[in-house]
Amino acid sequence: MMTLFNGLFSGLLILIVLPVLVLFVQVLLACLPARSLPPARGLRPRVAVLVPAHNESSVIVATLNSILPQLAQGDRLLVVADNCSDDTTALARAAGAEVVERSNLQQRGKGYALDFGVRHLAGAAPDVLIIVDADCQVSEGFIERLAICCIDAGRPAQSLNLMLAPAGSGLKVQIAEFAWCVKNLVRPRGWARIGLPCQLMGTGMAFAWRDLPLIELASGHIVEDLKMGLDFCRSGKPPLFCPDARVTSYFPRSEEGLTTQRTRWEHGHLGVILGDTPKLFMESIGKRNGSLLAMTLDLLVPPLALLTLVLVAAFVLSWLVFLLAGMLAPALIASAGVALLGVTILLAWSRFGRQIIAFSALMYAPFYAVKKIPLYIGFLLKRQVEWVRSKRDDN
Repeated sequence: MMTLFNGLFSGLLILIVLPVLVLFVQVLLACLPARSLPPARGLRPRVAVLVPAHNESSVIVATLNSILPQLAQGDRLLVVADNCSDDTTALARAAGAEVVERSNLQQRGKGYALDFGVRHLAGAAPDVLIIVDADCQVSEGFIERLAICCIDAGRPAQSLNLMLAPAGSGLKVQIAEFAWCVKNLVRPRGWARIGLPCQLMGTGMAFAWRDLPLIELASGHIVEDLKMGLDFCRSGKPPLFCPDARVTSYFPRSEEGLTTQRTRWEHGHLGVILGDTPKLFMESIGKRNGSLLAMTLDLLVPPLALLTLVLVAAFVLSWLVFLLAGMLAPALIASAGVALLGVTILLAWSRFGRQIIAFSALMYAPFYAVKKIPLYIGFLLKRQVEWVRSKRDDN
């Protein structure tokens, strides 16, 4: 009986450590010397930039001003004013964008707004559709690089999507910026080193218009980007990471905005992990789809704070079992997982995080993880399943 328990407990701990191993491999690959991307071969395609916006009057003009100078003749910039009760519509039109208004309080969520915008664009369809969130700024040359990358590869293209801590932010937001950098820069860069796809990140995404029928946009899913990327991969179009194009935004300053944002992202991500990962593994192995397997392994890596909490809990429990029952194997597996996570985070920080957070501030990360326990308890007791807009700093 004890032998069976030892085997089952050890197997469970191996499953817990697996995401750490995936993360370590991604970080290690990302630290390899950067290889030059081949120059874009094709001509710049005709582009439509779609900006879904729900009460974004405080940020919409700055976003449009970063996009408009990059548009060429024949391009379109469409703002979908989705259930807006402020002056987003008027400001977007005054800035020079084409605007359509959508009002449907029953079908709430970004996916519905995207579907509404795509149907509006269908009358004069572009070659490439680019999606940019209303609170984002795009880098110089963003549209051309992302659109050509998408057309050349014949696959969806995801730009580098970074969230930055506003000036004067506390340690909590600085750690969140570092964690975001690991998630959206380091991990996809590592997979891209060996030709593997990345997850879609919600903004800074480009799709060939002819590929849009492969997915269903109209959805209230709170992490519609993850779902879209997996659906494209299933259809033979795994998303490609295009770090030469960059889109940036800022974390909310308010605690309410941060909490709403984190709850939506992390509850949605955890819901997909628990609900979809087993069948994604079976499908990728059954169909011998290496790209889908790589995306599933990437999906398996939870937020760093949760991964830290789970590993520490497993470490404590396994050594307690060792003291009570003498089972050494589980304790060694958990200890290896904790050590590997520590090495992985230090490696990621040394290569990519020095400009974001000081090493002394990084030591605060375990306390940051502890403070997020109520968020994860909320997932177990009252999971968020509907889209909720994050509160901006000034509205």
